Amino acid sequence: MKKRNDSKVTEFVLLGLSSSWELQMFLFLVFLLFYVTIVLGNLLIMVIVRADARLLQSPMYYFLGHLSFIDLCLSCVTVPKMLGDFLQQRKIISFSGCFTQIYFLHFLGASEMFLLTVMAYDRYVAICNPLHYLTVMNRQLCFQLVFACWCGGFIHSITQVALVIQLPFCGPNELDNFYCDVPQVIKLPCMDTYVVEVLMVSNSGLISLVCFLVLLFSYAIILITLRTCFRQGQSKALSTCASHLTVVSLIFVPCVFIYLRPFCSFSVDKVFSVFYTVITPMLNPLIYTLRNAEMKTAMRKLRKKARGILLPY
Repeated sequence: MKKRNDSKVTEFVLLGLSSSWELQMFLFLVFLLFYVTIVLGNLLIMVIVRADARLLQSPMYYFLGHLSFIDLCLSCVTVPKMLGDFLQQRKIISFSGCFTQIYFLHFLGASEMFLLTVMAYDRYVAICNPLHYLTVMNRQLCFQLVFACWCGGFIHSITQVALVIQLPFCGPNELDNFYCDVPQVIKLPCMDTYVVEVLMVSNSGLISLVCFLVLLFSYAIILITLRTCFRQGQSKALSTCASHLTVVSLIFVPCVFIYLRPFCSFSVDKVFSVFYTVITPMLNPLIYTLRNAEMKTAMRKLRKKARGILLPY
C-alpha cells in the first residue's frame, strides 16, 4: 500500500468482478459491447428528441432526453475505468479519484431518481387530468423541475462525500467492487463508523425508498384511473406506464437493496452494482424506443432525413 509519512491512504485497490485473467478478458469484451450500446442508444434518443420539434415540445420527451443524458454520464463514471482494469493485473484508483467517482455516481444517481419521480408526476397529470395537461406541464415548469432534480442530486452527493472524506483512512485500502462507493469505502477508516453509516443509510437509503414508494403510489393511481375510465387511446398510456415501471424497477430495486441496510457485504452486491451502473443505462433506450410508436416514427423520419443529406440525388 502506498502511503505518505503520516500513514494516510493515498490510493485504493479495487478487487473487481473476478481474479481470473481469462474471465476478465471475456468480461472486457462483454462490457465493451454494453458500453458501446449505452453510448449509441442514449445518444440516439437525445438526437431524436432534439431533431423532432414535436417531441421536443412534449414534456414527456423533454424529460426523456434528460434521462438519456444522465444515463450516458452515469455509465461514463464507472464503465471506462472498469474496462481499463480488466486489462490490468492490479486495479488501482487514487484517493481523490475514488471520491470523485463517489461524487459523480451519487450526483447523477440521485438526479435520475428525482427525474423519474418527476416523470411519474408528468404521466399522472397527462392521464388523470388530460384537458389541462399542457397548461400544467408548461415549458417553464418542466425546466424548473429538471433544475430541481439536478440541485437535489448535487445536495445529496456533496453531503455523502463530506461525511466520508473527513474520516481517517490509515489502514486497509482494498475495495471489494469494480468502482468506489460508500458501502465499501466506509468500512476502511481507522475508527468506529456506526454513526456515519446511520447517516448514510438515512440519506441514500431513504431517498431511494421514498422516491420508489412515491413512484409506485403514482402509477397505482394511474392504473386505477385507466381501469375505471378506459377509453380509446388509453392502451398507449398503459404501454407508456409499463415502460416507465420497468425502468423504475431496474433502478430502484438495486439501490434500495444496496443502500437501505447496514453496510455489510453480500455476494450479490456486485450483481446489483452491475445492474445499476451498466444494465439499466443500456436497457433504458431499448425500453423507451422498442415500446414507443412515436419514437419509432421519429427514428424513421431522422433516417430519411439523414439519407437525403448523404444521397441528395
